[in-house]
Amino acid sequence: MTTVVAKIGTEYLLFGGAGAISLLAFTALILVPAIGSFGRGWEKATAALLSLLILAALVAIGVAVGIAIVFYWDEIISVFGG
Repeated sequence: MTTVVAKIGTEYLLFGGAGAISLLAFTALILVPAIGSFGRGWEKATAALLSLLILAALVAIGVAVGIAIVFYWDEIISVFGG
């Protein structure tokens, strides 16, 4: 009998774990201090919204860099003598 975890590819488990760790780090290091810095409800909500916008921008930059690396991979390899 095969378990569900055995059917999932290793790369999906690794990327999922990395994503979970990154989300946990963002929450602990950016979101919680930003919300804790303010006293009023609307200030906390604004800080949370701005922190999530920063997260979205960082994810978008990461995706753009990843797409650029995939698209220009042949040129990148040729620069480094591959």
